Amino acid sequence: MHIGKAIRLERIFDRNTGRTIIVPMDHGVTVGPIDGLVDMKEAVGRVVEGGANAVVEHKGLVRCGHRAEGKDIGLIVHLSASTSLSPFPNAKCLVASVEDAIRLGADAISIHCNLGAETEADMLRDFGKVATNAANWGIPLMAMVYARGPKIKNEYDPAVVAHCARVGTELGADVVKVCYTGDPETFSRVTDACCIPVVIAGGPKLDSTEDFLRMVHDSIEAGGAGLSVGRNVFQHKDPTRLVEALNMVVHQDAEVKDALAHVGE
Repeated sequence: MHIGKAIRLERIFDRNTGRTIIVPMDHGVTVGPIDGLVDMKEAVGRVVEGGANAVVEHKGLVRCGHRAEGKDIGLIVHLSASTSLSPFPNAKCLVASVEDAIRLGADAISIHCNLGAETEADMLRDFGKVATNAANWGIPLMAMVYARGPKIKNEYDPAVVAHCARVGTELGADVVKVCYTGDPETFSRVTDACCIPVVIAGGPKLDSTEDFLRMVHDSIEAGGAGLSVGRNVFQHKDPTRLVEALNMVVHQDAEVKDALAHVGE
């Protein structure tokens, strides 16, 4: 691996555990300034204090979330976008470049690809070009790959999720983010077929903190490398405390009951 890429990966992955806690905060383009993402300095500060490894932001949001004090955190600049106002919300397009991210001081970049969407071909083409450019610059690429479109009956189907993860691997991502399949046995089929770290998405906000911690715990038991979860973290009543609990699960192999007790639930 290119030494520059290896160094940058260590800024978003714990070098001792090989795992990561990533908190995406790129939701504003898709759905607007939702709860938890109005004051970006505050939002970033809460997860930093809890010990998150990295955040994901769009290029224009980096200036809003940069705190210039306190602990550091890894920065992943997201290159893809679409809005919920569009008649084709699954059609992601590139709104930033690898060079934009590097100029902003990013440690990594991310893209979003929806397999099965009407514009799948365009997203795959963009994926390939970005992966090549990222490799040339030695900057890690995280691919968020989901199955969303007219032919998709269940985006959590293990075979479908495994296909998503494999696409991310084969097209040159360094990390792939996919849906959790619901249990360790089926998710292990996803991670077994990948030679790169696999992190789970969080999806819509869950009602139960215990369910969320259980999902993270079980994904790691199945060979996952951590999480890239937004709303279930930054919309929690105490994001800092929750991230501390996630550290217990992800980096210290703690049991769910102990992490839940730390949150106070």
